Amino acid sequence: MIKSMVLGPVQTNVYFIINDETKECVIVDPADSPEMIVAYAERNGISPVAILLTHGHYDHIAGVEGVVSKWHIPIYASSDEKRLLSDVDLNHSLMSYGRGITVKADVFLDDEEEFEAAGMTFKCLHTPGHTEGSCCFLEESMKILISGDTLFEGSIGRTDLPTGDMRVMFKSLEEKIVTLPDDIEVYPGHGGITVIGDEKKYNMYLQGL
Repeated sequence: MIKSMVLGPVQTNVYFIINDETKECVIVDPADSPEMIVAYAERNGISPVAILLTHGHYDHIAGVEGVVSKWHIPIYASSDEKRLLSDVDLNHSLMSYGRGITVKADVFLDDEEEFEAAGMTFKCLHTPGHTEGSCCFLEESMKILISGDTLFEGSIGRTDLPTGDMRVMFKSLEEKIVTLPDDIEVYPGHGGITVIGDEKKYNMYLQGL
């Protein structure tokens, strides 16, 4: 089961991916307002065991410190995102959020590396383009892709921010996204949920890949 909240100044999706049997969950991209994230988990009787970060922009990491201080849980991120997570200029936190925010992940993941959390198996797909270390998380048994700011419903993430690259983005889309089965549900960092099949048909950025 997946539940979500929309938090922060640019309406970022925060996901709770929940093991229905144990009520353990992972939290994806704690964007802001950690007190609201904590209250939601406690109200619904779910127990966070890990944080997954799709990338290091301020609007996806601003709530990390507060969540970790509550549960002391490990943080997972792409091994290519170390630089942006640790640099307040690159992650735009100082300029856009008004305070410098940095995060040090406990586990840095290589491309296609699998790991288990909350009784679920996730595969980290490196999808640089939005940032140099952007990634998506695939849970094949659930047929879900947490796409961060790589893929949106009908669009893709911008590539004009530090470490972004449009050419690299199209390579990621071609090699990592359009190769996925059509029935994979996509949970993006902003906007609505979609499915890979619809994006292959209707998303102009995926045409011809």
